[in-house]
Amino acid sequence: MSALFNKPVRRPSDMLDRLFGNDDPAEASRAAHATATALLSRVREDPDADTVDRLVTYTREHGIDTIAQLWSQAPARTLPGALWRIYLLQLMVHDDPHTTSLVYERGRREVHTVDPVIAGAPTPAGPGEITQLADAILRGVFTGDFGVALQRAASFCRVEASGATHLADDYEGTEPERATALTTKALRLSTFAADLDAAAAQWRLGTLT
Repeated sequence: MSALFNKPVRRPSDMLDRLFGNDDPAEASRAAHATATALLSRVREDPDADTVDRLVTYTREHGIDTIAQLWSQAPARTLPGALWRIYLLQLMVHDDPHTTSLVYERGRREVHTVDPVIAGAPTPAGPGEITQLADAILRGVFTGDFGVALQRAASFCRVEASGATHLADDYEGTEPERATALTTKALRLSTFAADLDAAAAQWRLGTLT
């Protein structure tokens, strides 16, 4: 497990590190914010079940490059940046629910916070339950309290980061490359968690744009 995802056909292997180029960064930023705001506002005003289902399943069926071209360059603590991270998490789970659930369960046993409760996965959480959780969090973006959806995603990231960290310790002496990959994943997820928590706080203050 060398990155957040495993199937290269779904996204480039360095998706979290690479930024999509654009000749006009200001125009790209305006497009990212405008599309994120329009999408969220339109669906939340009239959360038709079929529309929400299509938004939840879009990345699974079509990959994530189209969304990435719009939102991947946005600062993390903005509306498009937050949406981008939630879509990445959903795709991570669907890409390899078995590994994700193993990491989550290890993290749930090791973490000493309320994050497993906030994330909302059942105990134990197998591949099916983890997949349902990811979809529920993304669905909550469009149909529930957006701040709660962001906080659930942040808690999910912290549990996964805890699991990856402890698994990295397990492999340190026997498989150092795997341990390094897990440590990198844990760092990325911890960063995601902090950014999503900050975005949730901004949303409640009315300053997330």
